[in-house]
Amino acid sequence: MAAPLVQLTRTSSPAPEAPAPQAALVRKPSWLKVKAPGGGTYLEVKRLMRDLGLHTVCEEARCPNIGECWEHKAATFMILGDVCTRNCAYCAVAHGTPAPYDPVEPVRLAEAVAAMGLKHVVITSVDRDDLPNGGAEAFAGCVTEIRARLPESTVEVLIPDFKGSEAALEIVLAAKPAILNHNLETCERLYRLARPGGRYDRALRLLANARRIRPDGLTKSGIILGLGEEWEEVVTCMRDLRASDVNILTLGQYLRPSDAHLPIARYYTPDEFRELAEIGMRLGFTHVQASPLTRSSYHAWEQASAAGASPAGDAAPVHRSGAEAQRAAEDLRAEAGFEGGGRWWGLVPDPICHQPRTQGAHPEVSPPSTRSSSAALGVSAPLR
Repeated sequence: MAAPLVQLTRTSSPAPEAPAPQAALVRKPSWLKVKAPGGGTYLEVKRLMRDLGLHTVCEEARCPNIGECWEHKAATFMILGDVCTRNCAYCAVAHGTPAPYDPVEPVRLAEAVAAMGLKHVVITSVDRDDLPNGGAEAFAGCVTEIRARLPESTVEVLIPDFKGSEAALEIVLAAKPAILNHNLETCERLYRLARPGGRYDRALRLLANARRIRPDGLTKSGIILGLGEEWEEVVTCMRDLRASDVNILTLGQYLRPSDAHLPIARYYTPDEFRELAEIGMRLGFTHVQASPLTRSSYHAWEQASAAGASPAGDAAPVHRSGAEAQRAAEDLRAEAGFEGGGRWWGLVPDPICHQPRTQGAHPEVSPPSTRSSSAALGVSAPLR
């Protein structure tokens, strides 16, 4: 396990103004185009959610992958209602005063999971700063109810920061989820602009504490790209996450939900996502999922398998070569019925640290600003 995180609290810079939209881009890049949802299985899942009174982040956050995932009975359940007590500048989820918590929700969610026969379940929530412990008991209840019905399934929880409460974190971890996820989302400089209710150092501390409290559990985090961060800041975020002993990393492109949200500073190319994934490999992440359409839960079962997640929530991380991980991911996609490829990469560290491939910018996107080389950023060897 990594050494305790140090110097988490840093001097914050003034909140920057929102970045200007990328003027050179005349249309959405082709790699971000997806099929409109509407297949038979998609409609079946939608009906099931309505019948059981459940919410999904797929709908509430307007995820571009909803058609693909729902058509293959993969969904991320959102508990504690559909109204958030915070108002992040990039998020499509409604904010305001939430309805009272329904204590029967874990049972209804477990019934939906059993009806869908899911092998890997992802549960997230809105922020509920109005509730004691931020709703931690609801997460624990969901894990317990699902495990009682599907003991061979793995459960992943994507939790809020609980305002830094270690007691709330311990409640969730006591239920032994296979993976505990908390997204860092963006670089420290942009936190006050993009995520005013959160704190960069608090997010890192939560992840570090999760590994300290349950060393045999897996942790995961994600970063949104395109909010105005610099390349070096992305790598710094990745290094900070490794210093918090995070196992799994997701990297995806920011897509503006509406004109009321932060504009897109720029689009990252698929080649740039591949380069960042390779940097993450050398930093020592067990698994890196990086592509323009990657979201925290996109192909989450592949991430769980590659990282060695256990239904009992007590597995040690599995390290495979990049080729082995790729073959395993392709097998899982074939088994689940997913077609196509080329839009995502599921990567884990190779035993030998290779230099990253530096790719040119896609012709649909203006060239990125000058950035330091990966070697200059000090990522030539895994961070332990």
